[in-house]
Amino acid sequence: MKIYYVYHSCFIVETDNSFFMFDYFKNKQDKQENFDFNKLLKQIIKSPKPLYVFASHSHQDHFNQSIFSFAEEKSNTYYILSSDIKLYNNIDNIYVAKQNTENKINNLTINTFGSTDEGVSFLIDDEGTHIFHAGDLNWWKWPDDTEEEEKEMEDAFKTIIEDIIKLNVKIDVAFFPVDGRLEQNYKCGGEYFIEKLQPKVFIPMHFWDNFKTASDFKNHMTNTSTNIIEISHNSEIIKL
Repeated sequence: MKIYYVYHSCFIVETDNSFFMFDYFKNKQDKQENFDFNKLLKQIIKSPKPLYVFASHSHQDHFNQSIFSFAEEKSNTYYILSSDIKLYNNIDNIYVAKQNTENKINNLTINTFGSTDEGVSFLIDDEGTHIFHAGDLNWWKWPDDTEEEEKEMEDAFKTIIEDIIKLNVKIDVAFFPVDGRLEQNYKCGGEYFIEKLQPKVFIPMHFWDNFKTASDFKNHMTNTSTNIIEISHNSEIIKL
């Protein structure tokens, strides 16, 4: 498996069978880049492998209408979009994702779970390989929350985690928010997710340009068998 970190919460995953693109809204190149996004996109379009494009919700940092242009050049492009995303044109191969539902597309089984913000989170079974993308599912424990707001968020987050646990699968790769804006609470969601679901690989996201947050999370999580990836720049390639 090869994983391309694009920016923020966007990843492109290449498996033996498919390409998956999650939550694209823009690409941001760095001097340290390992790949050029536009060149990679051209390679994906030319490839016989299908492209599955996921959008977890409509927020501007997770969704961009430009993704629909991919299908103009690649007929085996499939879109799996949260139900809160409004569509203004007829697009082929679109699947609407609602909380706690299952879709089967070609050789994939896609289970959709809730979010503690807008939209949904995704768990994909690609012939036995399980990939989870959280979207904005997180324990959003803001420093200025009231006790009531904290309790409401905690309950909502843990309920969704329980829904995922009930599926009883081993997650191979999980993409999950580690957001420094939460200050000292930035690690709460990821730590709980790892404790309860024990993914083989955990990849932080949703930290914008604050790569130190990803580094701090990895350094904090020393007592786990999960392989935590430390992303250090945009346009980084992760090989698993």
